[in-house]
Amino acid sequence: MKTKNANLFAALRAAFPADLDAVAIECADGEGLSYSWRDLERGTAMLANLLGSLELPPGSRVAVQTEKSVEALMLYLAVLRAGYVYLPLNTAYQAAELEYFIANAEPAVVVCTGKQFGWVSKLAFQAGVSYVFSLNEDRTGTLLDRASQMSDKHEPAAKRANELAAILYTSGTTGRSKGAMLSHGNMLSNALTLKDYWGWQADDVLIHALPIFHVHGLFVASHGALLNGSKMLWFNGKFEPKAVIARFAEATVFMGVPTLYVRMLAEAALDREACRHMRLFISGSAPLLLETFRDWQTRTGHTILERYGMSETIMLTSNPYFPDEGERVGGTVGQALPGVGVRVHSDAGELCAVDEIGNIEVKGPNVFAGYWRMPEKTKEEFTADGWFKTGDVGKQDSRGYLHIVGRSKDLIISGGYNVYPAEIEGYLNDMPGVAESAVVGVPHPDFGEGVIAVVVPKPGAQLEPAALIGELKRMIANFKVPKQLYLVNELPRNTMGKVQKNLLREQHKGLFA
Repeated sequence: MKTKNANLFAALRAAFPADLDAVAIECADGEGLSYSWRDLERGTAMLANLLGSLELPPGSRVAVQTEKSVEALMLYLAVLRAGYVYLPLNTAYQAAELEYFIANAEPAVVVCTGKQFGWVSKLAFQAGVSYVFSLNEDRTGTLLDRASQMSDKHEPAAKRANELAAILYTSGTTGRSKGAMLSHGNMLSNALTLKDYWGWQADDVLIHALPIFHVHGLFVASHGALLNGSKMLWFNGKFEPKAVIARFAEATVFMGVPTLYVRMLAEAALDREACRHMRLFISGSAPLLLETFRDWQTRTGHTILERYGMSETIMLTSNPYFPDEGERVGGTVGQALPGVGVRVHSDAGELCAVDEIGNIEVKGPNVFAGYWRMPEKTKEEFTADGWFKTGDVGKQDSRGYLHIVGRSKDLIISGGYNVYPAEIEGYLNDMPGVAESAVVGVPHPDFGEGVIAVVVPKPGAQLEPAALIGELKRMIANFKVPKQLYLVNELPRNTMGKVQKNLLREQHKGLFA
């Protein structure tokens, strides 16, 4: 009996609409180019044939550090199609970081931008990489030159569901980055679940304004549209809130990080009329402030759907889309997705009661097999009964909604007491004149760690650190109150909008020395 091909590309390809000449992707900035479904079919076939012509060993990795483009998306799909393993790399990574990833993953192929080709190719060839190609956002580069000579017919490589499809390196804020290994089955199961849970419809159009070196833009957004046969309005460059709002009238779904919502709220053009055609706004990759959640509701009439996922697991929980499944609750990341297990355990390994804070653990078909070439680290990160320890700290309420309090590595132990930064940040963020805040622990000679807060004022607000600390003293236990509070213009963030608390800890580590 013939076994069904579990190659993720084969499933995405099967969802292409019958009319292959319909527009699949319209470039929303720049020259107004559009790509048909036939273009995606032919382009991925030619790129897959190019990879096949290199006679790479089975399971070869293809490392890609390029700017966002439709051709870069096609390359990802072609790697899946050819049966190899895709390794997306953040465009912000520098030489030392790239050197580590190449040494660790040992890719057979590296693709980079033309302007980086000189130093990247030298570094890659020294590490034993066989092939280095260039790919630019203006549809030039040696990769496309070579692929243009290839056949546009290609049969997707036969894959089992548990075979490796992608390696995603985690941010590495503590120690070296780890490569999370995701299989074809991990990604397809999650995409199919989200298609149903978020109510994807036949006429949906997605605004794609996220980078594609990350789970959110590459997997959640792209897979969602492709698996539904939905058109994408594709933004390549820097996020321009005015330009995105202007396209809401032609779209139905938008996925973004909280920073993007904040930036759109600063635009006068954002109102109910601008969002009249939209069906769903989704937020993730970083915590959404309750103020942003409420402001968006007031201005647009839409309630943002917040969800929770990781590089190791893709999506885990989500606020409901359909009203009969519950309301979307600000400050929470919703309930466990169908087929996904979520539990909260104490440090002692006991199941936490409702609203009791503990360690979030997960299980399901979306959860990765482990870290690339790190068997001991993999073993550490799973419980004896097979649940993955997310490293996040949180609680589940009586309805099963998950509230994330912070990362376990962000936990501050001051004078023997546990201090959860998100709790203090919540109080600070609710204060008049405060735009956002970050709370960290730094070395302290008496307490082990001292709590400090870094606060961004709203435009025009005059804040006094002593007054903010005084207000906190009326609200929370004294051991939680920051010993110092700093006012800054902005918090350091990575490209996905997450606050880089490691940089704040490093900046203030000598404060109490």
